[in-house]
Amino acid sequence: MNRYPHFSFTYQKTSQKHAGRLGVLTTPHGSLKTPAFIFCATKAAIKAVSIKQVEACDTQIILSNTYHLMLQPGSKLVKQMGGLHQFCGWQGPMLTDSGGFQIFSLGHGSVADEIKGTRRYTNRKSTVKISEEGALFTSYIDGKKHLLTPEKSIEIQRDLGADLIVVFDECTPFHVDKSYTASSMRMSHRWALRSLEEFDRGNDGKQALYGIIQGGVYQDLRKESVDFINDQDFFGIAVGGSLGASKEQMYDVVQMVLPRLKPERPVHLLGIGGVRDIFSGVRQGIDTFDCVHPTRIARHGWALVKGATKERINLMNTRFKDDPRPIEENCSCEACVTYSRAYIHHLLKAKEILALQLVTLHNITYMNRLMAAIRQALETDLLDEEEKQWLGNSDDN
Repeated sequence: MNRYPHFSFTYQKTSQKHAGRLGVLTTPHGSLKTPAFIFCATKAAIKAVSIKQVEACDTQIILSNTYHLMLQPGSKLVKQMGGLHQFCGWQGPMLTDSGGFQIFSLGHGSVADEIKGTRRYTNRKSTVKISEEGALFTSYIDGKKHLLTPEKSIEIQRDLGADLIVVFDECTPFHVDKSYTASSMRMSHRWALRSLEEFDRGNDGKQALYGIIQGGVYQDLRKESVDFINDQDFFGIAVGGSLGASKEQMYDVVQMVLPRLKPERPVHLLGIGGVRDIFSGVRQGIDTFDCVHPTRIARHGWALVKGATKERINLMNTRFKDDPRPIEENCSCEACVTYSRAYIHHLLKAKEILALQLVTLHNITYMNRLMAAIRQALETDLLDEEEKQWLGNSDDN
């Protein structure tokens, strides 16, 4: 039985120096070239910009969030409105996550906090209760209790209608011990089988299911999870769970996983979007990435700039008050073609909404330029050289 008749993934290796690869992932709503970045339209929208603007920045694919959309406006309404594509006006490939990450975040914080070492541990057991059945949590909207199970997650994602959907899992934090990580991983494996069974009950060929690899920072657990996922008929594979307490540990965790995976499936790295992290992931064989980082920092005045020491500049800084240059000289986005850093600095200081829109459009365009440059570098086997240009050494931007 072919579970995924309208999906395909083809790839080619281009280098003997690393595991990076060029691919094409085909869905019922079109194809995307990989490696690719997936932008987070969490609540069926990217804050400060329209879907048409996102599309005009050469965006290939977006994702929306099961957890938030199940609470508001509800998946049944989205289905009634024709599914997410029709609802928000996006006609290209789309992914929805399972809601598991948000359950994890309620209890523990975010992956970004974990890697940055800024997590504040709080007792939120009254908010989230994990059991074999699923995750019981309290809505942040109206205080009602909800039970999200593997079956319910798949049902909601079916209603939402994204092309690529994900099994339900528990995303464990770094600070839990190995025993808990192992127990959680094996429960997530059982949840994955339940997710696959529910997927088959309503499979009409219009969606493809990703499995998630867990196991925290433990090599033997990651191997066990890889072996389990490899044995199941998932279209794609996502690397999830705790990725460590530092970027270096995250790179090590990814390296535990990638060489063991079946190469014919697309591989997604959940919740990671820093430039250095993307180059590392591509070099290890990751095909797609997602993260709120580019659009979230834009709303605080941070613009991604090629060659900047920290990958970005803060346009709120006084030094940009009278800077006549665009954010980036060779960028084709509306912000760079039309406006100066000085003008955007003024808008930010004046708290004009236009500032958020312009910096967001720039950061989206930047990420798409980055991924296009990475694909070109893979084709010419010059990935190391390309990385040096994007990361840079100076902060004179």
